[in-house]
Amino acid sequence: WCTIVRWEKTTRPFLRTREILWQEGHTMHETEQDARAETLRMFNIYKNFQEEYLAMPVITGKKTDKEKFAGALETYTIEAMMYDGYALQNGTSHYFGQGFAKAFGIEYMDKDNKRQTPYQTSWGVTTRMIGGLIMTHSDDYGLVLPPKIAPWKVIIIPIGDVAEKLQELEEMLKKEGITYKSDLSNKTPGFKFAEAEVKGYPIRIELGKRDLEKNLVTLVRRDTREKVTVSFENILSKIKELMEEIQHDLYEKAKIRRDSMIYDAKTYEELITIANTKPGFIKINWCGNVACEDKIKEDTTLKSRCLIENEEITGPCVVCGEKAVTRLYIGRQY
Repeated sequence: WCTIVRWEKTTRPFLRTREILWQEGHTMHETEQDARAETLRMFNIYKNFQEEYLAMPVITGKKTDKEKFAGALETYTIEAMMYDGYALQNGTSHYFGQGFAKAFGIEYMDKDNKRQTPYQTSWGVTTRMIGGLIMTHSDDYGLVLPPKIAPWKVIIIPIGDVAEKLQELEEMLKKEGITYKSDLSNKTPGFKFAEAEVKGYPIRIELGKRDLEKNLVTLVRRDTREKVTVSFENILSKIKELMEEIQHDLYEKAKIRRDSMIYDAKTYEELITIANTKPGFIKINWCGNVACEDKIKEDTTLKSRCLIENEEITGPCVVCGEKAVTRLYIGRQY
């Protein structure tokens, strides 16, 4: 992990700032096969982290030659779609081949004691993922955090004199390894509820004296703000159940929203219309010619996001009408 400075003309918190924290890796390998395997291994680690932990659906694929990293033979990208339909490049993995190694004279001694040039990879993600997380899940009430990455899964808000039950609940959570915070401030319950929503705790526990007299506790989901009443004895099992539901539901909700903003343009006129009227990504047939890629950007400000694999090409290039060789995602980006 390290910080770098980039002289951005326009800064956006988390997304494009002049100093960013990023995690990067560089490896060298004996064979092309090993280097390619490492490129894809890290690519999939990033993809799985964002989908399984951040609950952020992403589109993945290979960059076009025009958009790949300078000097790379292949660049694989992770593209998330934000609430407004803009793309956020959330990580890349590059296969360099031997180009940089040859340029800088990097060699190693092989098992036969002969000099060889290694095959190289590079990959990285940044704190831009935090911005992506906020824009994917949060709402007008504040931050929404998926349980898997929330530092504290539960916020406890005691109401009235419930010190004994509060201590018992804290011990139960601690024993199960469920991270929590108890709000013992002098603020009003309503203020505490609103503050908990702003900070994004996945589950809020309202530990009220009146409810406890009936052996009940109220749990509130941050993602839907839905209230659930359970008996004190069943609180742990319900918390575990809710955490799984919240993690799953956040991903599915974001995926449904993203998929609703992906369009398929069969002609250039249709591409222009969609670009001018609808936010999101557009899928097109493409001949692979950079001139067509440049024309799209010039006419619409949309740029290629990544190539689409495993989709049938059913028509010509939407730009020039020549034979299409691939499918392509295009969209506006942060």
